[in-house]
Amino acid sequence: MYQESLKDTIAAISTPPGQGGIGIVRISGKESLNIADKIFVAKNNKKPSSFRTYSVHYGKVFDLNKDAQIVDEALIILMKSPKSYTAEDVVEISCHGGSASLKKILSLALESGARLAQPGEFTKRAFLNGRMDLTQAEAVLDIIQAKTEAFLRTSVNQLKGELTLELESIRELLMDSYVEIEAIVNFPEDDIDASSRQGLMVRIDDAIQKVNTLLLSSDQGRIMKEGAKVVICGKPNVGKSSLLNVFLRMPRAIVSEVKGTTRDTIEESAQIKGIPLQLVDTAGILRPRNSIEKEAVRRSHLNIDEADLILFMIDISDRISKEDQQIIDKIKGKNIIVVLNKSDKRVRVDVEKIRKHLSDSLQIKVSALCKDGIDILEENIVKNILHGKEFQESKIVISNVRQIESLKKCLLALQKAKHHFLNQLSLEFISEEIKLAVDSLDKITGKSISQDLLDKIFSSFCIGK
Repeated sequence: MYQESLKDTIAAISTPPGQGGIGIVRISGKESLNIADKIFVAKNNKKPSSFRTYSVHYGKVFDLNKDAQIVDEALIILMKSPKSYTAEDVVEISCHGGSASLKKILSLALESGARLAQPGEFTKRAFLNGRMDLTQAEAVLDIIQAKTEAFLRTSVNQLKGELTLELESIRELLMDSYVEIEAIVNFPEDDIDASSRQGLMVRIDDAIQKVNTLLLSSDQGRIMKEGAKVVICGKPNVGKSSLLNVFLRMPRAIVSEVKGTTRDTIEESAQIKGIPLQLVDTAGILRPRNSIEKEAVRRSHLNIDEADLILFMIDISDRISKEDQQIIDKIKGKNIIVVLNKSDKRVRVDVEKIRKHLSDSLQIKVSALCKDGIDILEENIVKNILHGKEFQESKIVISNVRQIESLKKCLLALQKAKHHFLNQLSLEFISEEIKLAVDSLDKITGKSISQDLLDKIFSSFCIGK
């Protein structure tokens, strides 16, 4: 199946839909140069197949089916096999970014012998042709979808192969152990001595430590990739919408002295100190009067249950009410920062009472209206989400769910191998667990992966990539 699909020449529009200054049609495969010869004529009348690789030429795209009618002016870029993104002959035609022009040039490429590329097929070919491994291919998608500069840089590091090198170092440790165990099993007369047994144990422990280190980065990686869900909750008119607007640096939510102005949850994306956040302003309604308000309360409760962090807002100029107590009872035991809002007014709240009910929660005084204390609040939000750790972009950070699951399976197999070793079970049992651990690593890099899983991975890519 792989070989049949690789024989085809594929084409697709590689720039986003809509109008733009420039649009790109990408063609990859053994017929790429022939197709370019059929539809593109350079200003010097030379054929693209005669151009040097890594060269750019100005010319025109023609529709030979309509008496050589000019379709558009364009630049053509050639990257000949094997030094291209897909390791095949690649042609990229850069034309004006209107949808009509792009669609027509793509249509001409398809009529001239290419077929429409499947989602992610260019990157899939790069993987199948040995241009990159699966971790690097997935890093391409992460770069495209990166929401922050920090995650962009970690994705670029993965594209450079830093994760691959770390996984290979773990694999080498395990393969050395596996080979040694197999030699002992196959040649029992050469029994394992104490130093060799100790060496095996050291390698297994080293591999466990390395896998654990990668897994410890996954929580931070998930946050950098997807963003942490931060829910703002509190009774009506405590300043939830005002705080949301401060975080967003824009008046997204309606702010009013009238209680219950926000009758539904408002969700927005933002960055605080480079950390992507999904901010949720919940409705302050606690006693719904109709079906609409009942749904608003249900959504508020759902978001509170799913939150990575809850900002529980209290009006510092008012006493603790039954409504405040209801919310405290709902959120008790969760990850909370208590935001004491309206610090520009006279303090009437019983801070000790809040501390008694939410003893593990940090309390921060702010004025959303005057923007006082917001910097301190933002610093503590980031510190809370990252569990007090500094985000180090130079480190390898795992964010891919598939990779995380394979690492967990690898760790489980290594822990079993260690258990068998300590209990002096037969070496065959240890060997089997090491094989499972290696297989889990190979699924991450793509050395061992099924066609169905491969198709699923690349189906999430855009067609032109």
